[in-house]
Amino acid sequence: MGESTIEVLERIIRSDGEIEPARAAELSELLDEPPIKDVVALVERSTATRAAVVLRLLSRRRSIAVFDALDAVHQADLIGALGNADVYGFFAELDPDDRVSLLDELPAEIADRLLRALERTERDVTGVVLGYPKGSIGRRMSPEVALIYADMTVGQALAELRRTADGLETIYTLPVIDRDRSLLGVTSLRDLFTAEASVAVAELMDKPTFANAHDDAEETARWFLPLDLLAMPVVDDSRRLVGILTVDDAQDIVESADDEDTARSGAHEPLQQPYLSTPLLKVVRSRIVWLLVLAVSALLTVQVLDTFEDTLAAAVVLSLFIPLLTGTGGNTGNQAATTVTRALALGDVRKRDVAQVAWRELRVGLTLGSLLGVLGFLGAWAVYGLPIGIVIGSTLLLVCAMSATVGGMMPIVAKGLGADPAVFSNPFISTFCDATGLIIYFLIAKSVLGI
Repeated sequence: MGESTIEVLERIIRSDGEIEPARAAELSELLDEPPIKDVVALVERSTATRAAVVLRLLSRRRSIAVFDALDAVHQADLIGALGNADVYGFFAELDPDDRVSLLDELPAEIADRLLRALERTERDVTGVVLGYPKGSIGRRMSPEVALIYADMTVGQALAELRRTADGLETIYTLPVIDRDRSLLGVTSLRDLFTAEASVAVAELMDKPTFANAHDDAEETARWFLPLDLLAMPVVDDSRRLVGILTVDDAQDIVESADDEDTARSGAHEPLQQPYLSTPLLKVVRSRIVWLLVLAVSALLTVQVLDTFEDTLAAAVVLSLFIPLLTGTGGNTGNQAATTVTRALALGDVRKRDVAQVAWRELRVGLTLGSLLGVLGFLGAWAVYGLPIGIVIGSTLLLVCAMSATVGGMMPIVAKGLGADPAVFSNPFISTFCDATGLIIYFLIAKSVLGI
């Protein structure tokens, strides 16, 4: 089977970005052949130097589309490899919200230089987004929105859209405002297109679904997406229209948040860019802090084992079940934590529901512990006798109940403290449940076995 165009390009363009000057025209033509998604994948798999060469070889339209498709962190990495002219061109073509995401990843002096290079109108709309706090929906909205007034006719509104469409984020969902920019309703291009030109826009508008610009971006995106809307208006505290949030931007917000939660639940920081294009030291930094923290926290488990050393010496058979009990406790706690963290993100659970969640998870844990405890009791009894069976069965029951309760409460407690629930999720819960489960195990063993 012959090589694909992308495979040919990967072979010809070295990782250090070096190519034969005579082959530049040939490579440029080759890059126009594959679908844009394949070129994006090529850039994502490349070092910053090779990616910069690929972007320069692309036609202007395709290079802008590829650069726009990259994550902001990846874009920031490419800034140093691209020439000033390329950087300014790509930056100017980004939407205001995407510009702000890129600026957040750049050193202050570079960010300031890029802003000053923008035309005044583009700098002003970018400044609107920059004015909102990080993490707010105002930081992720587009301020480029059509100004459709309720006292317009359909003909006037369509004429306004034709005049300004090229500079707008979307024209399919249209906020309707009064002359003070106060949001009155929403209409759609379909409604305008199918109505008579003389009909007033006010007759076509529906009650608006909207968000405040200071609302949390992730929470807003999560309740917005299930509504199956293409976009929704964003307003200030006086309900004046300041921008619009599109469904694709909301999806990006949720995807980024889910990636972060997944990474932290696996005890590392998110890379925020494709794996193969991430510098090696950045991958190390994303993991080392968590490994150090977990190594220190694991000393708690060591201390528990040291405390009950005499108990283990008196009944060596107890050591055989330690992996089973710690693994079961950690897994039970992680299951509860993952479920509740997801429920928090979706808005199904709130901070004030902590007692209700604890009671629910306690009952779930007791049910799971009963089932596992019976199996553990029968297996241990058959091999090691009745007393060991009682110890193992009782421990599984209590460990599951404890782990599920703690695992369910921990994300809510973390959110109440202003921390990311994912940070207090799987890694810390596993360590806590290991140590606590061992304490329960040895206390039951001492009581039942009389040691």
